[in-house]
Amino acid sequence: MKLIFIGPQGSGKGTQAKIISKKLGILHVSTGDLIRNNKGELKKEVDSYINKGNLIPDSLMLKILKGRLNRMDCKKGFILDGYPRNIKQSGELDQITGIDKIIEIKISDEESVRRLSGRRSCKKCGKIYNLETAPKPKKNNLCDDCNIKLFQRKDDSPEAIKKRLEIYHEDTEPVLEKYDSVKINGEQNIEKVTKDVLNALN
Repeated sequence: MKLIFIGPQGSGKGTQAKIISKKLGILHVSTGDLIRNNKGELKKEVDSYINKGNLIPDSLMLKILKGRLNRMDCKKGFILDGYPRNIKQSGELDQITGIDKIIEIKISDEESVRRLSGRRSCKKCGKIYNLETAPKPKKNNLCDDCNIKLFQRKDDSPEAIKKRLEIYHEDTEPVLEKYDSVKINGEQNIEKVTKDVLNALN
């Protein structure tokens, strides 16, 4: 089974992709992880863009993705998380693999802002918390492990989130029209969302 998980920022699609991949015994392919875990010459090429604050070109992202999907552990199937982000990327994806279904984890813009604006990080250990949803810090705004004050990333401010949501609605949502897609209510608890996803796939 070859799946794509799509949803606005804060929808929990990454969390669901991890859970469902284990339940189905297929690989969770996160483009964010692929970018971070590159080695050798490919890592140098990726870093040459990231270190300048530039986006990775579609051609390079496709090259990385193709290399990963061609490995043996993807032969049984996979869940793509974070790709494609637009119609152009979906066309390029069609050239290297077929897709059976898209799972859209749907939440409102208001819920996305509420969830992400509560996100906090620890500068020392990098652990991520959320003041609104799990995992919450045991002490208000302090890292459980380092006991130092948590901080909010600039891209987690309400203004930045709304800008990212505009891009999602304009660029990513049209991808849903290209494939067999099913909409799941992402504003339920994690267990109920998982149950609904599995029911949709069955």
